[in-house]
Amino acid sequence: MQRGSDRLSAHRDDEMKHELQGLLRSGHPTRTEEWHDPEPIAEDDPEVAYGPVTPSRAPSLLESLRLELARNLTRGAFPANARELARGLRRGNAPESLVERVEALPHKASYTTVQELAEALTGPPRSRET
Repeated sequence: MQRGSDRLSAHRDDEMKHELQGLLRSGHPTRTEEWHDPEPIAEDDPEVAYGPVTPSRAPSLLESLRLELARNLTRGAFPANARELARGLRRGNAPESLVERVEALPHKASYTTVQELAEALTGPPRSRET
């Protein structure tokens, strides 16, 4: 049951829906202010690394590891080698299993970002260089 508190009558609602139907189906923006519209993709925009982000997709091993590393390391920790990063993880109270994995990386290699470090940890195992 309607209480009659609608701003417009049911007849006027139907008229407005009919008037807007063409605009909504056209595929063009319906706003008059241009700044409201989403910006189109540029030709030089970088591609998303692993496809679009969807809520139904579970994070991959690389994404989960990168998140865990980012929680425990600061930007100031980079660039660094495996020993320095392991020390930084210990200071950040990271899980011991993560610290051990970082310590197992080659000591001469230098990592400049969390992404590089995560890729090194998920990649094929390398022999330990000292």
